[in-house]
Amino acid sequence: QVQLVESGGGLVQPGGSLRLSCAASDGRFRFNDMAWYRQAPGKQREFVAIITRTGVTGYSDSVKGRFTISRDNAKNTVYLQMNSLKPEDTAVYYCTLDGSHWGQGTQVTVSS
Repeated sequence: QVQLVESGGGLVQPGGSLRLSCAASDGRFRFNDMAWYRQAPGKQREFVAIITRTGVTGYSDSVKGRFTISRDNAKNTVYLQMNSLKPEDTAVYYCTLDGSHWGQGTQVTVSS
């Protein structure tokens, strides 16, 4: 069972930036698509960004142009660079390997 550990969340002011990381426990990482989802209080979990095993990326309309997903296969790690953060980006952010393995989540709060 591959384990995923997210980090990098925190409190940031509107307009600020954060970089989330998600480290996988083994080398299956490099053979799978990786994605970020988020869940705000009282809302369903929603898709944020995806990066395929070949490096093709995709984003939800709500984050396109502000967030960037990337991966480092040598470190078994996927990143989410989040810029121009808005209060509506406040949520718990989860990474997933191929939609079948999930991390525990990291809280992102955007507030002044």
